[in-house]
Amino acid sequence: MIYLDSAATTPLDENVLEAMLPYLKENFGNPSSQHGAGRSASAGVLAARDKIAKLTGCKSEEVFFVSGGTEAGNWALKGACAANSERGRHIVVSAIEHPALIESAKDMRKFGWEVSFINPDKNGVILPDEIEKAIRDDTVFCAVMHANNETGVIQPVSEIGEICRRRGLFYYCDCVQTAGVLPFPSEHCSAFGISAHKFYGPKGAGVLCVKEGAKISRLISGGKQERGLRGGTTNAAAVVGCAAALENAVLSREENNKKISALCERFKNRALSEIEGTSLNGAGNILPATANISFDGCDGENILFLLDLKGIAVSTGSACSAGAVTPSHVLTAMGLPAERVSSAVRFTFGKYNTEEEADETLEVLKQSVAKIRSLNI
Repeated sequence: MIYLDSAATTPLDENVLEAMLPYLKENFGNPSSQHGAGRSASAGVLAARDKIAKLTGCKSEEVFFVSGGTEAGNWALKGACAANSERGRHIVVSAIEHPALIESAKDMRKFGWEVSFINPDKNGVILPDEIEKAIRDDTVFCAVMHANNETGVIQPVSEIGEICRRRGLFYYCDCVQTAGVLPFPSEHCSAFGISAHKFYGPKGAGVLCVKEGAKISRLISGGKQERGLRGGTTNAAAVVGCAAALENAVLSREENNKKISALCERFKNRALSEIEGTSLNGAGNILPATANISFDGCDGENILFLLDLKGIAVSTGSACSAGAVTPSHVLTAMGLPAERVSSAVRFTFGKYNTEEEADETLEVLKQSVAKIRSLNI
C-alpha cells in the first residue's frame, strides 16, 4: 500500500509502542490508586506530563490529557463559554475549523449563544481584520486553527492571538495538524489542542493545554483526575505514548519537514504541470505535507476509488467527514466553484513515504483522471 493520507492518521512508531508496552503489562495499575501498582503507573503519567509541557512551551499544570483533538476542541469551546458567560454569549469561529469546533459552536446556539462564522479569503487564509470586525462587546470565545486540515494553509495565529488578548477573549488554537511540524503558538493563545495519532502516536490520546489565567470549566464530570477538570481513569499507556511520539516529532522536525516538503513539492509540481485542468487549493504558507488539488471534469470520490483499487490511499477532505454527502465546508467557505470543490483530492505525505511512491502515485493518478474524463465525454 502507498499511504498518502497522513493528515488523517499516521502509523504508530515502533519506539513509541515500546514505550507504551510496560504500561499495558507490568505497570498496568490505575494511576489514581494509592498502592504500588498505581504509583508505578502514576509516575509514568507525571513524567509524560512534564515532557509534553517542556516540548510545548507550557507549564506542567497547564497540560491536561484528553482523548484527542475532538475532545480538546469541544472542551475548549464549551468550557470557556461556561466559565466566562458573565461577559456575554457570543462566539467567533472560523468557517474552516475542524467539525469539532464547528459543531460545538452550533450546539451552543441551543443554549442561547450567538455564533459568527468567519470565511477565509480565496487563498484559505482567515484575515485578522475580519476577526477583529466580528468581535463584539459580548464576545467570549474565538477559535482559529493553526493550519487547516484540508488545504494545509497556515493561519496568522500570532496576529489573531494579539487581537484576542487585547480584547480579553479566550482564544483556542487547534494545533492537531501542526504538532511536531511547526513551533507551538503557546504564547499567542489561551489554549491549544493536539492529537497523538497525527504524529505517529496512539489513537485516543491527546492534550489540551490551557494557559495560566485562562478560565475554563470542565466538560467531563467524574473523579478528580486532571486536577478535577476531566474525569475518567487515565490511560497511562496512551499518555506515555503521546509524550514519546511528540518528543520524536519535535526533535526530528527539521529533518522530517525537509524530506516531506521535497516529496510533496515534487509531486505537486508534476501533477499541476503534467495533468491538464488541475488547480491547487490554498495558497501562501502551506504545511510541507499537504497538496489539495482539483481535477476538472472529475469527481474526487471517483479518483479516490480508482487510486484505492491500485493500493493508494488518499482523501477527499477531512476523515471525520468521510461518507458525508455535503461538499467540503472548507473549500466552499473559500468561495470555490462547486465543480472545483467536488473534484478536489487531498494528498498528504509522511516521513515514511518515498520518491518512488510519489512517482508511482502520479502515474496512476494520470491514468485515473484520463479514464474518468473519457467516460464523461
